[in-house]
Amino acid sequence: MQVTNNSLNGQNKKIAIDQKMIANKQDLDAGTASGAGASLTTEAPFVTPETEQDKRQPAKGKKPLGLILGLLGVGVLAAGGFGYNYWHYATTHQETDNATVAGHINQVSSKIPGTVSEVLVSDNQLVQQGQLLVKLDPRDYQNKVQQAEASLQTAQRQAQAAAANITLASQTTNAKTAQAQGDVSGALAAISTAQAAVEEAQAGIPAAQAAVAEAQAGISAAQAQVKQANANLQKAEADYNRYNALFQQGAVAQQQLDTARAAYDVAVAQKSAAQQGVQQAQAKLSATKVGVAQAQSRLAQAREGVTSAQAKLAASKGGLQQATAGEQQTNVNRGQYEAAKASITQAQAALKDAQLQLSYTDITAPAAGRIGRKNVEVGNRVQVGTPMMAVVNNDYWVVANFKETQLGDIKPGEEVEVKLDAFPKHTFKGHVDSISPASGAQFALLPPDNATGNFTKIVQRIPVKIAFEPASIQGYESRISPGMSAEVSITVK
Repeated sequence: MQVTNNSLNGQNKKIAIDQKMIANKQDLDAGTASGAGASLTTEAPFVTPETEQDKRQPAKGKKPLGLILGLLGVGVLAAGGFGYNYWHYATTHQETDNATVAGHINQVSSKIPGTVSEVLVSDNQLVQQGQLLVKLDPRDYQNKVQQAEASLQTAQRQAQAAAANITLASQTTNAKTAQAQGDVSGALAAISTAQAAVEEAQAGIPAAQAAVAEAQAGISAAQAQVKQANANLQKAEADYNRYNALFQQGAVAQQQLDTARAAYDVAVAQKSAAQQGVQQAQAKLSATKVGVAQAQSRLAQAREGVTSAQAKLAASKGGLQQATAGEQQTNVNRGQYEAAKASITQAQAALKDAQLQLSYTDITAPAAGRIGRKNVEVGNRVQVGTPMMAVVNNDYWVVANFKETQLGDIKPGEEVEVKLDAFPKHTFKGHVDSISPASGAQFALLPPDNATGNFTKIVQRIPVKIAFEPASIQGYESRISPGMSAEVSITVK
């Protein structure tokens, strides 16, 4: 557009010169005509060389006048062509010089407090993404990492111990439960056996008592037989003595004496047998009494067995309850194991956080670009968020602030010519990337409010983002800087 303005100024100067020449020629022709009229009425003056030259001038002036008219026509045509071209350019382009170069300025700051131990870059240095810029003293954070590792190991060992306790408690509980259940079953069986023995002993006592009564009755019968045997013996003895006296006197025969003797011997034998019967009856009575005592002892033992079996059952039930309580202990151990696992997770998170904090001691470049505004030195104590330097990215674009009256035909994707004040001889190419969703005034710290005060309509500026074509800025990547002034011309459809 600057070239077009220069051409317009040249054409205007040429037209002004042509117009001045025509005015001078008209004045000369008017003077010549007045001189000729005077010669017809008066005498011819003295002819001098100058006067002759003036007389010959009109004849010679016809040719320059045509040339001037021709040049004037050419100038008019040139002006018309220029005007048409200017009108056509103005209707197909939108221009503004309210434009600046913008780019990504990445602020480099610390995420942790620390002391700067090394600064590895200098001002305006070109760096790559991830390149180490500044190192902080890492010793404090290394200690935190070691503490976190120790806490993690402690939590892991606690979890292992809790898991072992779960296994041990579970096995012990299962064994105790099985034993207690077996003891309960055995106690129930012993109770049943003892109760059967009690019933059996109780049934044997009446029989033993009947045997005692029978033995006592046998003693009485045996004693009666002894008395009878004694009576028979006394009678047999009296008969034998009488027959013996009579035999001595010869009053009876030997046969009668022998019969009496035999009867006496039988009576003696019967007495002895009756006495033995009494002894046997007494022995049987003693035996039956012993049987009764044994039956009573068996009953007492059976009852004691029942009591012992019941006590064993109670103890077995207590063991079963203890085993059930052991299951609760197992649940407690499981809770401790879960708590230990949670402690492991917490310790792992603390270790990762400590390692992350340690990694923050190495401050790297967030993007590729050039270092600017470096204000950090070795030994500085930095806090979180303290700006240390900036990395200016090589990804540039232009923000052109067009008047709102110019936005009618501007659309994304349209071609753009950009001239930077720093490089006036080079025209950069680009395209419209996007149009701001609000005017620049709306993004200001104190945006205007048209509803307050006296309203004065002001044409607003709308930022338009223009992206450079990569081939257009080739060779200028390191020379373009955000903030440079630019002039923008958009070819609209």
